[in-house]
Amino acid sequence: MNSSLWTGIKLVLCKELTMGLRFKAAWASMFMFALTTLACVSLAMQGGQLEPKMAAALLWMIIFFASMVGADRGFADEDAAGTLMVLKLYGSAQPVLFGKMLYSFFLLAMLVLFIAPLFFVLMGAEAVFPGVFVLTLLLGVAGIAAAGTLLAALAVGARVKNGLFAVLMLPVILPVFLPAIFLTAEALGGGSLSLNYLGGMALYDGLLAVGASVLFDYLWYED
Repeated sequence: MNSSLWTGIKLVLCKELTMGLRFKAAWASMFMFALTTLACVSLAMQGGQLEPKMAAALLWMIIFFASMVGADRGFADEDAAGTLMVLKLYGSAQPVLFGKMLYSFFLLAMLVLFIAPLFFVLMGAEAVFPGVFVLTLLLGVAGIAAAGTLLAALAVGARVKNGLFAVLMLPVILPVFLPAIFLTAEALGGGSLSLNYLGGMALYDGLLAVGASVLFDYLWYED
């Protein structure tokens, strides 16, 4: 990666972090959705425990739908504020893409850091393989960040936006989502580990990042 590209990525990332800390609505909505869902399920269980597969599915459903609360705002907020055209004039495609992708990954990593301890406490779960559990979470949110950044750029110009992002997102992220559920269940003691899933998730994350890099040039420089 050349120095000018990395400098541009850092500038976009710093801009996103500054705006995210200044306007915390997306952060608050994501965290409150995750907390409320976990608390409601925990109260409904009345001290009971879910089997590992159900617990893993619940965790990833919460991560996925919590990410939908703020993941599509990356370009929509720029468009609403009227700064998207300025960003197109003065910013190259690749620094903008990877800067926003890194910010999305950071935001989702903070969400996971917040929700994982609560998940263990409220669900009474235990990580038998903590290293696999953490790595699965990181690969999963990396895939969501890569796909979400590209699809947010696609959805920003659509006339009908309500629900469009989630509809586009689910089929793209399924190759990461399903192995993440299987690996999380196994890390929680739901069976023997199938580490091939980790390689598959990493490969698909890389394909998503490369595909986003190729396609984003066409979106960014479109007249």
